[in-house]
Amino acid sequence: MKKNTVTLSLVTLVATCAITCQTAWGQTKLRYAHVGVANAPQTIYADEVAKLVKDRTNGRIEIQVYPNSQLGGVGEMVDGIKSGAIAMGHHDFASLGKILPTTAVFNTPFVYRDAEHSLRATDSRTSKALQEINKQLIDKGGMRIVGSFFQGTRQLTSKEKVLSPKDMAGKKYRGVPVKLWSSMLTGMGAVATPVEVSELATALATGLVIGQENPLPNIYNLKLYEGQKYVMMTNHMQSVLSVFINERIWQGISPADRKIIEDTMAEVGKKTLDWDRETSAQYRKDLEAKGMIFVEAKDGLDIEAFRKAVLTQINKDFPEWTTYIEEIRAVK
Repeated sequence: MKKNTVTLSLVTLVATCAITCQTAWGQTKLRYAHVGVANAPQTIYADEVAKLVKDRTNGRIEIQVYPNSQLGGVGEMVDGIKSGAIAMGHHDFASLGKILPTTAVFNTPFVYRDAEHSLRATDSRTSKALQEINKQLIDKGGMRIVGSFFQGTRQLTSKEKVLSPKDMAGKKYRGVPVKLWSSMLTGMGAVATPVEVSELATALATGLVIGQENPLPNIYNLKLYEGQKYVMMTNHMQSVLSVFINERIWQGISPADRKIIEDTMAEVGKKTLDWDRETSAQYRKDLEAKGMIFVEAKDGLDIEAFRKAVLTQINKDFPEWTTYIEEIRAVK
């Protein structure tokens, strides 16, 4: 019996240290999971945050980054952070919708004035809307959002030239398999057709859908230029990702080191704006070289018509988001 007790205690200790291990000299190790591949902006973001936090805390906090779904897909990552099996991670705000549906409000189309606004409105240190949602997230999921960074601006692509929602009426467009995306595409006039990204190329090739929406890097890396002709620069969604951490683990970190972590994430988050500007300009050139035609406001693209139609649909489908949307827009 004594041997079994010792063995069980050892297993418990090992399991605890796999999550966050604090040594006798005060070092805390945090496992940070995400699904980004090597060299992707989100991977560079996590690696830079980890390096700076370790330096600025004099080694007290060591963030160990596990990219490319090493600790599981998005759902497994969220569940792992909720339970404490993983300390922290990042993904779309909507990925936390299984715990608290209102977190998806930060992915609302046309809610941000620009990329800079998207980061200010999702700053855990100052955003009223995020602070209110964090209280609920802590209560229902045992985790909180502690940072955000910019992933890119989503644009519409199609086999056909599109200038207004009327051009999409009755036609099937692929959407991320999340309710918010279906609402957005319905507002655009399309028949929203949920398709996993791994099946997107096939859906376009077979005619299941005639168009889709994604940031320019994804459009290029997924080789969507092989089945799509036009890129409509609708700028309909600023893709800002959230960084979230297990609440129990967060409270186990000193207030001074928590501030260093949040401040560092905000600092590196601002750098992602520059990274996006640099890469998007190059990806546009690469897509044009592949034969894609870019359609902008000067070409007759009615962005205001898209904005009004989409927000009308969002307000209809998510009336409980009204106050949060107003708070997000009020951020200067």
